[in-house]
Amino acid sequence: MKVAAVRDRITVMTTPDAPNSVSDAPAKKAPAKDPWDLPDVSGLTVGVLGGTGDQGRGLAYRLARAGQKVIIGSRAVERAQTAARELGGAALGIEGADNAECSRRSDIVIVAVPWDGHAKTLDSLREELSGKLVIDCVNPLGFDKKGAYALTPEEGSAAEQAAALLPDSRVTAAFHHLSAVTLQDPEVEQIDTDVMVLGESRADTDLVQALAARIPGMRGVFAGRLRNAHQVESLVANLISVNRRYKAHAGLRVTDV
Repeated sequence: MKVAAVRDRITVMTTPDAPNSVSDAPAKKAPAKDPWDLPDVSGLTVGVLGGTGDQGRGLAYRLARAGQKVIIGSRAVERAQTAARELGGAALGIEGADNAECSRRSDIVIVAVPWDGHAKTLDSLREELSGKLVIDCVNPLGFDKKGAYALTPEEGSAAEQAAALLPDSRVTAAFHHLSAVTLQDPEVEQIDTDVMVLGESRADTDLVQALAARIPGMRGVFAGRLRNAHQVESLVANLISVNRRYKAHAGLRVTDV
């Protein structure tokens, strides 16, 4: 009986449907990462190229007001320093520098330059932006008597052009749909809007989402890879039409996430 019992046990253990050893047992799946579990970016320095323009000034102001260290970049250091002083200067954690110094000293660099200077600016800063996390928020738009309309860069989008010009940088795209007027208004305590974030690395897009979330009321939402940036950039033309029709400063909300 003892031999039969042992034989029966062996038969059970070697059935084709059962693992022969601990190593054959099916591995447990790691729990899925919570998409809202984002890294701490509070100690990172953010540079804003084109920080003397409306969009750049607005982003610099909001991030500094949220406690982020910010460097405004410009081709002319005097203009950058003037903009930094006007936005609160050292008291708010904002300083000005030329574009090259801004890029070198920043951990994350937001590109908010005019579209017509986009390629030239980035090409001239390839070395300074090497290894940096770059956030492109430029919208290639044209304007005529019918209003704003989207342009299609040869590379597909402004973000893809940035990636082509900066092969040693980690290029993402975000902050396209924000009202510069709202960003710069000190009376506005929070900005209730979502930020579409695109990029090739989930670790990088997580950082950008976390940066967006530093601004009260704002939320970063992953929206795909850079190849999807064109339609995100183009949507700004529609928002301009919305704002003109309704005398508003419209933003976006993504529902059910």
